[in-house]
This record gives sequence, C-alpha cells and structure tokens, in this order.
Amino acid sequence: MYFKIFLTFILSIIIFTGCSQKYEDQNINYKNNNTQNTLKKRYLNMLKNNNYVLNKKYIDFNTVQQTNLNTTLIEFYKNWSGVKYVYGGNSKNGIDCSSFIQKAYEDNFDIALPRTTDLQANAGIEINKSQLEIGDLVFFKTSSSSNHVGIYLEDGKFMHASTTIGVTISYLDNVYFDKYYWKAQRIIY
Repeated sequence: MYFKIFLTFILSIIIFTGCSQKYEDQNINYKNNNTQNTLKKRYLNMLKNNNYVLNKKYIDFNTVQQTNLNTTLIEFYKNWSGVKYVYGGNSKNGIDCSSFIQKAYEDNFDIALPRTTDLQANAGIEINKSQLEIGDLVFFKTSSSSNHVGIYLEDGKFMHASTTIGVTISYLDNVYFDKYYWKAQRIIY
C-alpha cells in the first residue's frame, strides 16, 4: 500500500517536471537558469511546510501550484495596495500597470518581463479567456493607442495598477473591463 502511494507520488513529480516547457520567447529573461526548478522546490516545500502527508492516492500538483501562486501574488499585492497610478512610474511613489506587472514577476518569480504593455502582450503563450489560471497576464485595449495589463488571481479577479484608483483588485466581468478585454498570456507554464 505505501509502495503504491510512494510510486504515485514519484510519478506525479516526474509528470509535473516532464511537462514543463522551456521558454523560447525572447522577451522573457530569466535571471537564473534554475527558475523552473526553484518554483518546483517552492511547491514541494509548501507541501512539507503545510504538513501534507502521503495518505492519499495522489497529490494534485496543479492545485498546489495555483494555491502557492495565489498566496504569493496576494502578499505582493498587500505591499502595493493603494499605490497611486503614475504613467511611467516604477516605485511606491507611483507606478503604472506594466511596471507593476514587471515588478510582480521579477520579485516573486525571478522572471524579467519587458517594460511596456505592448511587449508584455507578446511574452509567453497566448491562451483563451476560459483557460485563465492564477498568474496569467490579462490585457485590455482601452483605446486605439493604449493598452492595460493585470495579473489574474482567481474567481474572475485580477490585480493591476488602475489609472483612477491605483493598485487594486478588479473583476474581469466588470462592465468596463469586460468591454475592453483583449487577450491573455501565460508566462508560467
């Protein structure tokens, strides 16, 4: 019985690590070549630190990953909540949407994204709105010459630097954001 549980656990790890793809997008710059390994270690440490035990037939690593990502992003959000929007800003004195996204990925995942929304919109892989997972980037075409970006959290929510109220959490189905929704990009896959 324990052997089956152990074998299932090992197979889950192999599948989890074997399914990760290498980034071929030139817009993403990893500061550390071991970024994927670091993320996996974080998930395994979370299992250990939260006293998950192998008394089930399997561990759903996707759920663990999403839970960990959400916690990480919410903690980051708490540190930036309410910071006012300043076009071109990149500090707690004022920040714009693309800089906020850039900082979130750099500080939490050691991934250097491009600085502008237009370049961020080409990073990673494009996904359908119905496939959104925690950590995906959501983009909005707010005018013919302007775009906006946020990070998807869960349950239809995303965090972003709003031009009117600063760093906040909003809903995708909000009338405004629903109207201007453009696309989503997955960076962590």
